[in-house]
Amino acid sequence: MINVSCAIIVDEMNRVFAAQRSGTMNLPFKWEFPGGKIEEFETPENCLIREIKEELGVDIEIVSTLPSNKHVYPTIMINLIPFICKLVEGEIVLKEHACFKWLNSNELINLDWAEADKPILYHYLNSINAT
Repeated sequence: MINVSCAIIVDEMNRVFAAQRSGTMNLPFKWEFPGGKIEEFETPENCLIREIKEELGVDIEIVSTLPSNKHVYPTIMINLIPFICKLVEGEIVLKEHACFKWLNSNELINLDWAEADKPILYHYLNSINAT
């Protein structure tokens, strides 16, 4: 199993950042919360801060966490560990993804999400509706 951190980045207007995978990535053109594989001796939090800087060119601050999701794809099993984050510094520059959107919570479900990200999305939506 591969442990992966992902960021639910929320802006000051409570919109959520969604990234579309490029055509050359696994799961081409699916939408996801950006992040990446946790390296040996790396915490999920440190991984996420590093990956977001590498993939998007911005610095984030982790605000809270949500339950992780284990998902089995045909060739791989991942444990997706989500964190709710906010941007601290920088302008988003896509280095791996095809495009991105800032969406209100009611718009998020209309995207074609990667399967592992769907339960993360629903946990997030439930958490904001419960408050």
